[in-house]
Amino acid sequence: MLEILFGLLFFGLYIGYLLRVSRVAGFFGQRPHGVWIKFMLRIVYVALLIIAILGPSFGAMKKEIRTIGKDIYIAVDLSGSMDATDVQPSRLERAKNGMLRLISRFNSDRIGLIVFSSEAYIHSPLTYDQNALEIYLQTLRTGLMPHGGTNYSPVLELVSQKFGQSASPEADEQKARILVLISDGEDFGGKVKEWAARLNEQNIRVFALGVGTTEGSKIPAGNDFRKDRNGEVVITKLHPEALVQLAEATNGEYFEINEQVSEINRLISAINNIEGEMRESKTIDVTANKYVYPLALALLFILLDVLITVKLVRI
Repeated sequence: MLEILFGLLFFGLYIGYLLRVSRVAGFFGQRPHGVWIKFMLRIVYVALLIIAILGPSFGAMKKEIRTIGKDIYIAVDLSGSMDATDVQPSRLERAKNGMLRLISRFNSDRIGLIVFSSEAYIHSPLTYDQNALEIYLQTLRTGLMPHGGTNYSPVLELVSQKFGQSASPEADEQKARILVLISDGEDFGGKVKEWAARLNEQNIRVFALGVGTTEGSKIPAGNDFRKDRNGEVVITKLHPEALVQLAEATNGEYFEINEQVSEINRLISAINNIEGEMRESKTIDVTANKYVYPLALALLFILLDVLITVKLVRI
């Protein structure tokens, strides 16, 4: 639309110029034939410039398009212990920062979010939309889940079900499936060995990220700290044993975030080293942008316009 307006503006101004030259020539009793040569020349190269700006495309060619990626579920523990501040500003906030970095590095992969404590739910299905994932991440807080301890069984069962909904057995074998399990390791459910065996059968790799310290910390609760039934302040500690066991049993790895180190970069590198599946391979018709041809002709006519001189009025 802008190109058309530019052409109309040029045409209108040039018509005004021609009328003025015609009046001056008429005053001296002459006919300015030369001005029409310049007019036609300039009309031609302005039209060619507009065509070049519009980007003409022709000459179809075949091109093969391949998309390669992984399916990644990020499961984050939202039990109350994730509010502990042994990792500043809190375990959950540090985990969210790590997840943002993780998502930004895998823009060609489908990523989904799962939240869990004693239960597990899909917070975001598998998607390529990084902006949507970031919005979902910002809403994460421990209050989203029912009160209770951490249980890995519901989240592992949910992941097994979601990854099991494939189109064909052949797709199951080729698909790169990854679960990033983020927790402080306080598993009160058990049955890790049984679920590890099942995930291993489905070619699902678990990369575990432990958040917290073995020294532990109090859990903020309003203006005080969480207490047990006896009125004693609860101290929550990182228990990596179950996470390590689960990762090793599924050909994955265990990483950690504590007050001294953050192994997010190592986690990203480990996932990068896994080959993704070829999701789609198809041939499409592609037309090339041939703007250079009208642009070259326009430059040639501009050069002629500069070199050719005409006398409009002889005095």
